[in-house]
Amino acid sequence: MNVLVVKANNRPATEAVSSKMYETFMEEVKGADNLNVTVYDVYEEDTPYFGQELFDAFAKVEKGEELTDYEQRLLNAKQKAMDLLTATDLVVFAFPLWNLTIPAKLQTFIDYVYAAGFAFKYDENGNMVQLMTDKKAILLSARGGIYSTPEAAPMEMAATYMRNVFGGVFGMEIIDEVIIEGHAAAPDKADQIVAAGLEKVKEAARKLVAVKA
Repeated sequence: MNVLVVKANNRPATEAVSSKMYETFMEEVKGADNLNVTVYDVYEEDTPYFGQELFDAFAKVEKGEELTDYEQRLLNAKQKAMDLLTATDLVVFAFPLWNLTIPAKLQTFIDYVYAAGFAFKYDENGNMVQLMTDKKAILLSARGGIYSTPEAAPMEMAATYMRNVFGGVFGMEIIDEVIIEGHAAAPDKADQIVAAGLEKVKEAARKLVAVKA
């Protein structure tokens, strides 16, 4: 199984729970004969933000015109993200909730692959058709506050967003979702909360390792 792990936090694991989740997952799958694991670190990759420059680059390519360095970087980054997602059977996202949403670098990765004709399309009646129903996803996320209550859930736009994009629009089957929350809100229970969540991360990883090639 080809597994793409998207790491979306550049804070050390000693300070950031989602980074610890990433490290825990990677340790559990290390050496698994049935898994071909590729890591895409959104903070290590060249991921320029895009706007009109991307559309200018598309137009220049069609006309055979020379691209600027920035335009070429954009096209290269977008193509790499799309190629990695195409090649994978399962994608694992490790990300935090920052300011009620996902980190900007992770958003940029999604912007690269959120494309009609690639992740989804529209049929002759204008209905959206999911194009990645053959792929699976695992979400590993941490948030210091508590957002699972009915009152706070509408404000949570990280895991919810990821679920809507990769499950709802792209059509991937989300086979596991581990959320660690409340460790900042309840510092006296933080160690227990994080430890329990990391055990769930290990369980998610072990399920993959147990799959027969």
